[in-house]
Amino acid sequence: MEQSKKIINKVVNYKKYKRVPVLHYPDREWPDKEIEHAPLWCSVDLRDGNQALIDPMNVEEKMEMFQLLLKLGFKQIEIGFPAASQIEYDFLRKLVDENMIPDDVQVQVLTQCREHLIDRTFEAIQGIKNVIVHIYNSTSVLQRDVVFHKDKEAIKQIAIDGTKMVKERAAKFDGNIQLEYSPESFTGTEVEFALDICTAVQDIWQPTPENKIIFNLPATVEMNTPNVYADQIEWMHKHFKNRDSIILSVHPHNDRGTGIAATELSLLAGADRVEGTLFGNGERTGNIDVLNVAYNMFSQGIDPKLNIENIKEIIDVYERCCKMDIDMRHPYAGKLVFTAFSGSHQDAINKGVHALHERNTGIWEVPYLPIDPADIGREYEPVVRINSQSGKGGVAFVMESMYGYKLPKEMHKEFADVIQKMSEQQGGEIAPEQIFDAFKHEYIALDDPFEFKKIRVEDVNDKDCVTTIDFEYKKKPYHIDAKRNGPLDAVKTAINKEFDLDIRVLNYSEHALGSGSHARAAAYIQMKDNRTGKGLFGAGDSSNITKATIRAFFSGLNRLANK
Repeated sequence: MEQSKKIINKVVNYKKYKRVPVLHYPDREWPDKEIEHAPLWCSVDLRDGNQALIDPMNVEEKMEMFQLLLKLGFKQIEIGFPAASQIEYDFLRKLVDENMIPDDVQVQVLTQCREHLIDRTFEAIQGIKNVIVHIYNSTSVLQRDVVFHKDKEAIKQIAIDGTKMVKERAAKFDGNIQLEYSPESFTGTEVEFALDICTAVQDIWQPTPENKIIFNLPATVEMNTPNVYADQIEWMHKHFKNRDSIILSVHPHNDRGTGIAATELSLLAGADRVEGTLFGNGERTGNIDVLNVAYNMFSQGIDPKLNIENIKEIIDVYERCCKMDIDMRHPYAGKLVFTAFSGSHQDAINKGVHALHERNTGIWEVPYLPIDPADIGREYEPVVRINSQSGKGGVAFVMESMYGYKLPKEMHKEFADVIQKMSEQQGGEIAPEQIFDAFKHEYIALDDPFEFKKIRVEDVNDKDCVTTIDFEYKKKPYHIDAKRNGPLDAVKTAINKEFDLDIRVLNYSEHALGSGSHARAAAYIQMKDNRTGKGLFGAGDSSNITKATIRAFFSGLNRLANK
């Protein structure tokens, strides 16, 4: 017992950590801005994403991923680190030799600021029309101290030397070279020093508004809240010289779980370009998911400038090439993100879809569904999932959206109770087909003790008709004629008289199941046994509306008899 108390009272050792300093920047303007257009997108799936895989992609898988990225509309794709890996070198050459790189696409290659690596990189890119050469070196306080043991000037000199080497080789290159420089671990770097080192690179490269340089400011490790990253980005955005000659790029990671927020805030803060991966693949907790950001824009009526309408295809290629599964709760892509288990949520979705069709404004507004699943290749069928926590609205929605049965509102709870009891008995989720089977068993297929056989109706005058009904009661055949003002009234009256019952019809409704000349009909009858006080629904279907109605009446009779 004493040992248990010690464990309970133990305090996590938070004092071994210190707060990362924040930028004091009261002049920030990004909180008052809105995202109005998509950034330049750069996929780093084949580099940052691939290097983080347990089982990295082979050449064939890389080729399939590359083709997918082209299909999605990426115009900048980081291929890899061809100077450091023979596989990546060979893959790049395969793209060149087989003429796989479209003229309007820039491939991006990464290299450290070392001469032999830069030379090897330029060997790899020979024959490519448009190339981004991406150089980097780590600039953070911590890495300067414990990794490189160099002061600021020595770190800056690495960037200067790398830029000079690229510029010398670019002058002899038969193609278009754009320089990208990253002060790696930017989030742990003093903004004044980050600006100083970028300016030194800029002075050597001499970019112009027509031939811009890319300054990529990565959250190599996410170190603070997203607003701090936004402050850092805006500070750099406002302090860069010749800003019109610069593309300000961000490369967020997700170490604190706020990478998407950091990305979106950085766009408010002045970023022009985003580097990321499909579904957030990447080192540790991953890069930011470019699809997530793009779908977020799409959901706000902004053109994401990517072809993201078929998420199923994207998932298939990603899972096959990366050998990783998409989490069921992953935004937009997860199997459960367009589902609702809560009864109140299901009811709201059902009502929202009906209101959407009635209003016909062309604007998507449905509770709990920020986008139309159909717009990204998802289906309505899995929108509502049923378990013991589900309510009447969800069950009714499944019956209507998947099977066409528009249950009367008063019937929703009655049938939902049936499904809830079934869920509690078997545990877990009830599949739509199970719900439909339960509906047929509970209403449609009942034939005990009454079994309907056939009906014939003849009009006598404008008000009355003669109805002949054939049925069995406990397997005994009956043939009854009745004259009333309609088939339902006639059958009800005849049954009450023949079996000394007092059954009353409270409500009746019907609708077509589908459309066209071969459409079936569904009918629902709310009934009450005046002697017992029992009240419930019967349901029936048929190719003939009169037969559907009579079957609904017999359904209710059997349910009253068996309750």
